[in-house]
Amino acid sequence: MTTSVHGPAEEAAGPQGPPAGPPRSRRALVAGSVGNFIEWYEFGVYGCFATVIAATFFTPAGGGEAEALVRTYASFALAFFFRPVGAALFGRLGDRAGRRPTLILVVLLMTAATTLIGLLPSYAVIGTAAPWLLTLLRIVQGLSAGGEFGGAVSLMTEFAPPGRRGLYGAWQSFTVALGLLGGVGAAAGLATVLSEAQLAAWGWRVPFLLALPMGLGALWLRLRLEESPSFRRGSAVPDDAGAPGGGPDGGRGDGRGAAAGAAADGPAVPGVPGAGRAVRASAGETVRAIVLGAGRLMGWSAAGYTFLVVLPSYLQSVLDASFRQALTASLLANAGFAAAILPAGALSDRVGRRAVMVTGAVVAAVTAFPLLDLVQDPAAPTAAKGLAVCAAGAVVGLMAGPGPAMLAEMFPTGVRYTGLGLAYALSNAVFAGCAGLVITYAVERTGEADIPAYYVAVTCAASALALAGLRGDGHRRALRD
Repeated sequence: MTTSVHGPAEEAAGPQGPPAGPPRSRRALVAGSVGNFIEWYEFGVYGCFATVIAATFFTPAGGGEAEALVRTYASFALAFFFRPVGAALFGRLGDRAGRRPTLILVVLLMTAATTLIGLLPSYAVIGTAAPWLLTLLRIVQGLSAGGEFGGAVSLMTEFAPPGRRGLYGAWQSFTVALGLLGGVGAAAGLATVLSEAQLAAWGWRVPFLLALPMGLGALWLRLRLEESPSFRRGSAVPDDAGAPGGGPDGGRGDGRGAAAGAAADGPAVPGVPGAGRAVRASAGETVRAIVLGAGRLMGWSAAGYTFLVVLPSYLQSVLDASFRQALTASLLANAGFAAAILPAGALSDRVGRRAVMVTGAVVAAVTAFPLLDLVQDPAAPTAAKGLAVCAAGAVVGLMAGPGPAMLAEMFPTGVRYTGLGLAYALSNAVFAGCAGLVITYAVERTGEADIPAYYVAVTCAASALALAGLRGDGHRRALRD
């Protein structure tokens, strides 16, 4: 019902001005999600061509292939851990100068770095400069990727029509699956039409070069954008104005959040539109909210990376599965993940973020061991295993769908870009970026084949506890200016 979405709680959040019209909202949705697609498209392409990239950039004459591959993945991981830096750097810029100009800069950097990888001379041509230049470009990609999530989610949720913030935010998660599929599809298509020699010589460069027209399309969309309504309103708020009610911990409404901080004396923060004393006084609350947000996302990060990325190598190294079986399991998990994201986001607009995300975290924690037992059982039917892996991906989708909107609702406009971007980047760096290393090391040291289940169960249980602190009607309340 309409009254369930536009109730007194939302009206009490303060005057919101006229909502963004459907065309503007849809334009923001497309322009916001397209950058995330390019980011994860490159992620998929780089992973598919890791061995070719290793031979091209990290293997001098007489160098070992294994060592080159390790260096390739190290460059891959390095970009991952530069994301929190990018989230802080571009988040601060986005909270000061606006979402639109910052996202334009981010997509320019991302497109330029990805395209230049496709043009970069090999080790045979420029020697040791080749791996260093590749690593530098990966760092630029990591920085831009860190700045992409916070800005895109801020833009999409701030433009979202009333009652559809969860669905709009879910598109940011959905484009992860689309981008990976696009990258893997491009690599598979080239492998079909080109020989191995052609792929190694020049074919691997084509998917990276395709980022240029995609990036130009994303740039065109973002140049046509208006600044978000929330940021424009925030820019008009006097520095000594108090923030709307509710703390950055997700809107408890107990008076101890940003609004309470606004009452404290403190100098205004120069250059932060509409923030003033509230941002300076609530700095501690904002840091706490970032840590809490990362905790609320840890189940999504850990279970997602375990089921969608680590599972194929685990099946091969621990359970002696074939490459084809491992690839099939990965495809099924990603299919379940993609299928659940948008429905989960839409459902959270009706029943709340807490209900959907806690359900996903609890189900993941409870079913982690039965799932792994089924996959490990040689007598279990193949269809049952495939269904279980697909269901595991769908459970991750229950957390990933409402996640972006949940984060956006934790922070006021003056720190939203920075806050939600850092919470997401830190959670992924710690609980996703380290998942493969932690699981592989623990299995090798202990010989315990159930380590992935322990990892998922513990992180999802902790995440469920953190998510339980969300207020049940947060989805009905307007974003805080």
